[in-house]
Amino acid sequence: MRSRRHARSKEAPELDITAFLNLMVVLVPFLLVSAVFSRVTILELNMPSGAGGGAPDDPTVTVEVVVRKDVLEISDGEKVIARFPNLNESGQPSGEGAESAPIEEGEGTPILPTEEVYDLKKLAKFLLEVKASYPEKTDSILLMEPEVAYEHLVGVMDAVRGAEVRQEGSDPNDPEVVERVVLFPDISIGDAP
Repeated sequence: MRSRRHARSKEAPELDITAFLNLMVVLVPFLLVSAVFSRVTILELNMPSGAGGGAPDDPTVTVEVVVRKDVLEISDGEKVIARFPNLNESGQPSGEGAESAPIEEGEGTPILPTEEVYDLKKLAKFLLEVKASYPEKTDSILLMEPEVAYEHLVGVMDAVRGAEVRQEGSDPNDPEVVERVVLFPDISIGDAP
């Protein structure tokens, strides 16, 4: 009987959490450092307000890029100032990028890469001229028809945000002479009229 009472009166041993704390000391800094590398890039877009397309940086200048199924148009808010028809009306790949594989759309219809449908080089060249005239302007409006593929919208947005410029007289095979120029990074999106 005595041994039973003596066993009951013994205190429970202390819980040793030293190993757990050592693990936390190592794990917490590791997770904090690795969290920097798993960032998700988010592009903020604005919806155009009003009929005029929003409040531009310079009230005298508006840059609107209208993405239609068969043409890219650049407008000043009132009239079209440049128009770039699709590279290939038949929908078949053409030119130097003909070997690239089309992107598949959910319904089984292939979507060609944006560079094979729209003339992004001419668009970038024209936008570089606009940017040279208005270097402080950073906002633009991108309007899209409902039939245009999302992938094409993203490709045109990338072309409106910035362009790669090669220094004149440089070797065309040298990637060191290509400079990335920021054009109109503040993009508002909407539906084309």
